[in-house]
Amino acid sequence: MRNPATLEAPEVLTTSASAKVDVRDNATALALCGNQNENLKLMERRLGVRVGQRGTEFHLSGPSDAVAFSVRLLENLEEMIRAGRPVYREDVEQGIKVLGRGAESLQEVMLGPVLKSSGNRQISPKSINQKRYVDSIRSHDIVFGIGPAGTGKTYLAMAMAVAFLQERKVKRIILARPAVEAGEKLGFLPGDLQEKVNPYLRPLYDALHDMMAAERAAHLLEQGVVEVAPLAFMRGRTLNDAFVILDEAQNTTVEQMKMFLTRLGYNSKAVITGDVTQVDLPTGKMSGLNHARSVLRNVEGIHFAEFAEVDVVRHPLVQEVIRAYDRAELARLEAQMAAREAPPTPAPATAAPTASDPVRGE
Repeated sequence: MRNPATLEAPEVLTTSASAKVDVRDNATALALCGNQNENLKLMERRLGVRVGQRGTEFHLSGPSDAVAFSVRLLENLEEMIRAGRPVYREDVEQGIKVLGRGAESLQEVMLGPVLKSSGNRQISPKSINQKRYVDSIRSHDIVFGIGPAGTGKTYLAMAMAVAFLQERKVKRIILARPAVEAGEKLGFLPGDLQEKVNPYLRPLYDALHDMMAAERAAHLLEQGVVEVAPLAFMRGRTLNDAFVILDEAQNTTVEQMKMFLTRLGYNSKAVITGDVTQVDLPTGKMSGLNHARSVLRNVEGIHFAEFAEVDVVRHPLVQEVIRAYDRAELARLEAQMAAREAPPTPAPATAAPTASDPVRGE
């Protein structure tokens, strides 16, 4: 077994170091570099190291801890490429997060695709929590995916649903969403009921078309094998042999959540996704997702997968936006708590009436 990286000890005791990684073949080296060296540029920007390439060799320099981490990252990315997994810029971004959070290797998280999308691109977990989420869907019949936007909750659930359908583990896929207005009323929109609710279901259609060819998706929708519908259409049904996904579940009421969960029939799975920080229900209405998390937490066979901002797989700034909002919310709550605990301001003393003051009632 070769040693792909050799650290060169500096002559004087400093915090800087250099290293060399030789991947031994040009195809792997090109795949590691990415389009116009975008993968290497990302490593330099995120890790604070300099990365140079000479043929199949990568030369790194910078702070010793950053260089050691970069070597480990390159080795893991190389192993993924050799296993047949393409590496894109977003994979490098997620690789930094995964290894930075203590994972032994990227292979245990990001290898083993859930599905190949319509563009022949592998869909697979990109974080430790995403890997646990996918595993929990395989092993539990009801799974809740709770976390901020961009963590892949719905996307991975859709990929698992399509994979289950292709493997004939279920006979149909049902995708549901509550049609909750955020500033606009459904009645103000043109068209019949289906046309009014379609804008709320658009993200589910988009994800579905990303999983399979448009013609195939249209055929399955026409045959009723895949159904996309508002949550209200679930009432009174029993869903057998189905993979059911409820998206934006934070906007369900307690009654709606109970109704949805009790639709599940034999040989079916349900995945419920939502972000409890983005509730659009009227003030005073409790979110069905929050209620379910407290009521069903210890029910055997139900799993709750929690995501955090580090699991965000969208633009890197999305993670920073989530953190900024979280800090602002924490500051607001702390200010409210401080205001409640502050001693009441004493009322100003009232001066006693003098002989010259008028007396009421006289």
